[in-house]
Amino acid sequence: MRILANGTLVTPEGVREGDVALDGKKIARVAARIEPAPGDEVVDVSGCWVFPGFIDAHTHLQCWTGMDWTADSFETGTRAAACGGTTTVVDYATADRGVTMPEALAEWHRRADGTCTANYAFHMALAEWNETNRRDLAAMREQGVCSFKTYFAYDHLRLDDAETLEVLEALKPLGGTLCVHCENGTLVDRLQQRVFGSGVTGPEGHPLSRPDVCEAEAISRLLYIAHLAGDARVNVVHLSTKLGLEAIRDAKARGQENIYIETCPQYLLLDDSRYKEQGDDGFAGAKYVMSPPLRKPADVAALREALVAGEIDTIATDHCSFNLCGQKERGRGDFRKIPNGGAGIEHRPALVATSFAGQLGPTGLCRLMSENPARVFGMWPRKGRLAEGADADVCVWDPEARWTIHAATQHQAVDHTPYEGFQCRGRAHLVYVGGELVARDGEPTGTVPGEFVSR
Repeated sequence: MRILANGTLVTPEGVREGDVALDGKKIARVAARIEPAPGDEVVDVSGCWVFPGFIDAHTHLQCWTGMDWTADSFETGTRAAACGGTTTVVDYATADRGVTMPEALAEWHRRADGTCTANYAFHMALAEWNETNRRDLAAMREQGVCSFKTYFAYDHLRLDDAETLEVLEALKPLGGTLCVHCENGTLVDRLQQRVFGSGVTGPEGHPLSRPDVCEAEAISRLLYIAHLAGDARVNVVHLSTKLGLEAIRDAKARGQENIYIETCPQYLLLDDSRYKEQGDDGFAGAKYVMSPPLRKPADVAALREALVAGEIDTIATDHCSFNLCGQKERGRGDFRKIPNGGAGIEHRPALVATSFAGQLGPTGLCRLMSENPARVFGMWPRKGRLAEGADADVCVWDPEARWTIHAATQHQAVDHTPYEGFQCRGRAHLVYVGGELVARDGEPTGTVPGEFVSR
């Protein structure tokens, strides 16, 4: 066995001093003191917080957009995630139009299996609704996929309201969760035309064409449709606006209980002033072109307040990385052609721990990045907790480490980071996936033990 000794254990009930014993792929014991037997390895983690491994429940790795592949593969993305303390990612497999869900799932397994440092699971995104997909929902559940995604934006992906209702109705008896990208695509398409036509062609046009109302209207519409479907279980992904938050509060005040809320570090730390960054080539603002876009400082403040108050369930990244050089630069002169997506899979734990120091504490970090993602997405009690019999996915966190985020030293396979120069307090010291040490002080060990997580 490997005994992590003298740490501060982070549990849903609070923190306490103690030891954790890892035996193979499972946690064998958690106690105030574990006496080692002959042959046991003892790792002194004094001064460190011991978390169940962090879970990033929103990633897009090795993803083809119709124009290009994302910069990060499953190999590079999960390695970067593990270096930051994330031991499981939930990626969005996508059944494009004309592709069945079993076909899409098999393709995502082909991309990920045998390449991952962190564990991986899949949501299934639907680009169309038909009798084949209705029938295959149950087959997906049998193959370990219990969460699905639909879109209200992007012409090649979005479903209409009636189709969304039918998806929710079909998922309800299966206990499935529907994650929804909430932006009014019809309005976005027209506003993009207007903004570009007015002469605004650079990255600063991106947030102008996707205002907060487009998100809030779509969130409100989703929640009314979920109400019509009998309070169906929905997850509002990447919440970015105060107006959207208010729409969720309204639905909960009506009595809807099966609403889960995700936000991302970019909406908690950055605002839309970033789109005016010039950089050496005058195009640095493109690194922040993601959907939904960065918002106003008032939105950032509202989301931060809601997060600390416990209104937001999970923090994920929506990691969808594209290089500035050769990818995002194709939108120079037309912001509509900049590939949408930002990088963050490696830095989420440090960003949140640093930015909310003194407000969340270790139990809050555990709730948002370990416990709640495991509960919402069908991995509890295997993951998200330090307990006998749980998976041996553990992040030993040094709260006193000091370091700075730089693209030059990151493991994400992308040529920039939205958080360049961010000074972090705290770092993943030791990261275990399935009981194997995969990263030490932000550097990978080279082991690749990641496995598919059937949920």
